Amino acid sequence: MVSRMFRMETEVDKERRDLLGARMRDTNTAASPVLAALRGTPGERELPLHVWMLDESGALAGGLVGHTWATWLHVALLWVDERHRGAGLGSRLLAQAERTARDGRGCLSARLETWDFQAPDFYRRHGYEVVCVIPDYPPGITEFTLTKRLT
Repeated sequence: MVSRMFRMETEVDKERRDLLGARMRDTNTAASPVLAALRGTPGERELPLHVWMLDESGALAGGLVGHTWATWLHVALLWVDERHRGAGLGSRLLAQAERTARDGRGCLSARLETWDFQAPDFYRRHGYEVVCVIPDYPPGITEFTLTKRLT
């Protein structure tokens, strides 16, 4: 066995990040028939999905930011201005995103993450199920991952 010397670095490097991502994608594609079948199809691409709620003056009252990928909707952000909470805006934003993902993009499921002080009960009321709980992420807070079938 040949002994080799390695040097470790910890700086942020976008070029290396992109190279690592490409190598990881190639390795995963070679290891997974599912990912290999996705390559080169429209389902391979992440497509942004944004839904906005504006008040009567045109100011932002709420919004949802996410993307669709491989028959999944991923909700990254859902926020409603405090002045408008309780008026059903969050429910309407979520329903529209789910409808767009399901009917317009063929998505079968949705996923999201939320913290214990945010909205886990809101999502449960909308049919989401907790599939992962991470206590102390960050310390003193619990993170939940939830999913929902859209069919």
